[in-house]
Amino acid sequence: MAEHPLRIFTGRAHPALATEIADILKVPLGKSKTRVFPDSETHVTIDEVVREQDIFIVQPCSEPVNDHLMELLLYLDAFRRASVHSVSVVMPYFPYARQDRMAKGREAISARVVANLLENQGANRVIYVDIHNPAIQGFFNIPVDPLTAIPVLAKYFMKDEFKDCVIVSPDVGRAGVAGRYAEILNLPLVVMHKRRTSPTETHTTHVVGDVRGKRPIIIDDMMSSGSVLKQIDALFDAGAKEKAYFCVTHPVLLPSAIDLLNNDDRIEKLVVSNTINIPPEKSSPKLEVLSIAPLLADIINRIYHGTSISNLLFQF
Repeated sequence: MAEHPLRIFTGRAHPALATEIADILKVPLGKSKTRVFPDSETHVTIDEVVREQDIFIVQPCSEPVNDHLMELLLYLDAFRRASVHSVSVVMPYFPYARQDRMAKGREAISARVVANLLENQGANRVIYVDIHNPAIQGFFNIPVDPLTAIPVLAKYFMKDEFKDCVIVSPDVGRAGVAGRYAEILNLPLVVMHKRRTSPTETHTTHVVGDVRGKRPIIIDDMMSSGSVLKQIDALFDAGAKEKAYFCVTHPVLLPSAIDLLNNDDRIEKLVVSNTINIPPEKSSPKLEVLSIAPLLADIINRIYHGTSISNLLFQF
């Protein structure tokens, strides 16, 4: 038996994912409680002894982002005060990842603020999946494991029905990730060029590559407002056939994205991972959700037993 027992805990953000991970590892889910007081303050308690244990807390900081982030920070403080041996944050969806630099003067670099908060509150390690900018890893002074859901999502398209498809990057910034999909699936790669007209609106200027007679599979790291869904206009204008697929790691899915998905007959499916809990109001018959619990359970097990994790990390 290990000197420091392995324990899995969760906040309110995605208990189903934490339960699935705990079941795979055959570890009981830790007992804890989060309450919200009438004045909106968050209160957390750990309801069992955790002294000298290795804790992994599962908490993707999705909507409501600030509530889930604050809850996580309070749990880190509680674990530290309870004298745990170590506490690792399993944060499949990293908040504020798109605010990773000063795009103009007098802006906060919010992703760096989140990194500082996690580190200062006692996190010994952070694990996240398909972050918007891989350079965010450098914001930390503690070990960070940047995982990728590409193998999980790409496996869905390893069927004969997708042999006539083409992988599409929605912009130059995603070309490296889309290239990984193209390499794994042995499919051609197409890159779209776009210009951002506002924080939520983009305009496709041209398509680089041949999509004539091909079914497009558009790759992205996340979908929030759904602006990427509008880019299929350019693809079908360029000769794409049949219905398009979208493949996205993080299904943020604001109401506008759900409306676009459900009302555009040219979209066959949106394939996503469960890095974020998808509530019933965001469900859609076109939504296909694949679990990353086996991936997260694997890396937790490897970290706990001190074995190599290099083949699981995000690389392109």
